[in-house]
Amino acid sequence: MFKKFSKEEIHSRSNIKSSVQRGLKANFVSLYPNIEQAIDLVIPKKSQVILIKCEDKIQLYSVDKSDEDGENREIVMFQHFNDDLVPTLTTIHKFPEAFPRVQVDRGAIKFVLGGANIMCPGLTSPGAKLPDENIEEGKIVTVYAEGKEHALAVGKLLMSTDDIKSKNKGHGVELIHYLGDGLWNYHD
Repeated sequence: MFKKFSKEEIHSRSNIKSSVQRGLKANFVSLYPNIEQAIDLVIPKKSQVILIKCEDKIQLYSVDKSDEDGENREIVMFQHFNDDLVPTLTTIHKFPEAFPRVQVDRGAIKFVLGGANIMCPGLTSPGAKLPDENIEEGKIVTVYAEGKEHALAVGKLLMSTDDIKSKNKGHGVELIHYLGDGLWNYHD
């Protein structure tokens, strides 16, 4: 989705009202219940959220993040058309336990970093891990790699994790956002 994303694809920016911001936070928590304790760190109460509308009906949500150098902005989540909200890798790296995760084996790392969808054998081979509890098809998962501390990517399950384990053929995860893509390298 963000393989060749750049500033030229941005159409408009607009501030979000505080009531819409509260709804955005509630929607995000409903999708990812484990983030509830940290939602005010993801989107601080007094911050201004900016909606950035892009090509292909992609919407980015940017938040003020104060640091020692002054103000800067960080994209914390995004959405394609009316699909579910998806956390950016920046958000996932700060709150890794808040999102469902899968792990690929070492052999899949270069393909994931190239933006390729993840095949089922890359999720079931030695070194890979799927959660014990089933995650339904269509859900958003974070993608980790064997021996690596941080997430490499975010993707959508193309089949449930139980089906991935039993069928072990075909594409298991459609990549949406990964380290090194246009969104990762974009600075607001």
